Amino acid sequence: MSFSGYLGLVYLTCPMLVFFSAVHSAPVKDQYSRGVDWLSRYGYLPPLDPRTGQLQSKDGIERAIREMQRFAGLKETGKLDSDTLTLMNTPRCSLPDIIGIEDKLKKRRRKRYATTGLRWTKSDITWSVQNYPSVHKRLTPTQVDPIISYALKAWSDVTNLNFYGASSSEKDRADIRISFARSLHDDGYPFDGKGGTLAHAFFPGESDVAGDTHFDDDEIWTYLDESGTDLFAVAVHEFGHALGLSHSSSSPSIMKPYYQGSVGDVGSYILPDDDREAIQSLYGRKISSPTPSPNKPTSHLPKPPATYPKGPVKPDPSIQNRCEGGFDAVANLRGEVFFFKGPYFWRIQRTGSLVSFQPAHIKNFWMGLPPTTNKVDAVYERKVDNAIIFFIGSQYWVFKNTEVLPGYPRPLSDWGMITQDGRKVMRVDAAFIWAHNGKTYIFSGGEFWRFSEGRETELRGPDTGYPRNTNLWKGAPSNPDDVITWGQGDAYFFKDNSYWVLKNGEMDQTSVTKKSTAVDWMMCQQETTKAPESPRRREGVNCYCDNSAGLQMSVSAWLLLITALLHIGFNSQ
Repeated sequence: MSFSGYLGLVYLTCPMLVFFSAVHSAPVKDQYSRGVDWLSRYGYLPPLDPRTGQLQSKDGIERAIREMQRFAGLKETGKLDSDTLTLMNTPRCSLPDIIGIEDKLKKRRRKRYATTGLRWTKSDITWSVQNYPSVHKRLTPTQVDPIISYALKAWSDVTNLNFYGASSSEKDRADIRISFARSLHDDGYPFDGKGGTLAHAFFPGESDVAGDTHFDDDEIWTYLDESGTDLFAVAVHEFGHALGLSHSSSSPSIMKPYYQGSVGDVGSYILPDDDREAIQSLYGRKISSPTPSPNKPTSHLPKPPATYPKGPVKPDPSIQNRCEGGFDAVANLRGEVFFFKGPYFWRIQRTGSLVSFQPAHIKNFWMGLPPTTNKVDAVYERKVDNAIIFFIGSQYWVFKNTEVLPGYPRPLSDWGMITQDGRKVMRVDAAFIWAHNGKTYIFSGGEFWRFSEGRETELRGPDTGYPRNTNLWKGAPSNPDDVITWGQGDAYFFKDNSYWVLKNGEMDQTSVTKKSTAVDWMMCQQETTKAPESPRRREGVNCYCDNSAGLQMSVSAWLLLITALLHIGFNSQ
């Protein structure tokens, strides 16, 4: 496809709500074909010729993989190794990294940013917001306007560009028209609902859509709140494209292909050096003083939640310490691992990154749990319909994605669990689906029950012969805090600040090494003796991290990542 054929369209996908659905291992041949498709989609390989049906040559594919690895900062192996597959699975813009011949020379130059060659031929640029979020109204118009103003200010602070909000009578003729739309919205590039592509923008030019920027109205747009998608971060990235920038391979850079989450407060944000140099290569350096603050008061913006503290503040004693362990529940949901403790949770993405060192509020993510929820006992994802089940005390909730289904909560007695001494189970300790047989297992008080969930979602009671004693799971603690299936069917038992891995889910394993949850999962700096198969350090992949901690993920988790190359949205099940 030619450069002009893209019309400057970019899509931005988000890791906050986009999850990888781990089902069955894909055949190696299928992985390979998907890898070739990925390389073609993002400009590293020419599209296949439908007339001849000829495949890419082996040497050409190897060169393309090396080029992709070079651009991403990975080791150049020329193979679809685990690191490469992991990055291919990372949510990102759908604009190709390499668009034209001149971009193929990027790898040979010292500057790693890229421009499209298209730019505005004037310095005064008008903008207008055509409409506002209407589906998930987390942000009001009086909050959206200053976010947009400050996102544009990030670019005018370092150039001689001036951005002016268009008057009501002129807003339809503004240079950059911003709108929130759903599905098909008359530009030929439909959105895909919550959890998929977030936004797209058009490069500068003479076309009617030049500069226009569209945000998916099905997304939960927020500001400094990781329970949704940060509008400011996405807007800064998209406006970079609307001004003529392509993707950068530098880190840090707001123009990296891969979404990087919140970038902080609007009033203190400064473009990374790579992005500043890129935009100045198009519009020159700023001659006058920095752009005055937009006439849009930040007092209208929602206050940042505790998960994104403004500058140095005293620690909130109510926020749990992730490094102390003692998690109430651990769950594998949509291919990511969630650690619950008190009223908070942490997320480990499929790339191995801890989304934030600070936790998020459970009640802000799963709508329908009681506002006073300060602890969950167990969580798991039901296989039959991908619903998410929460156990809290003597009740349970069933969620479709992040919203509770009608009729819940229901009493735990629905499950029909009776202990060996004839008592009704009033609390669940752990719940997971065992990959060995696809059955659901629930633990409570040193006993466990097995459930055979068929196509129907109605509960039919535990299987015959249960409960059984949890000491049958040899090598693992008999009273785990929770259990998940991860990797290639391995069962992970968590207790206090440790975890045990039963390979392939086998119950009879007498030699199992205890490992550190704090070090291997929560990126904590504790001295520990790591077993050979403890989660490995990940570097160079987009994440929230500091210089003192790398990203870590188990070897078995990497095997899970190789099972597919396309991410699946949270709500696509």
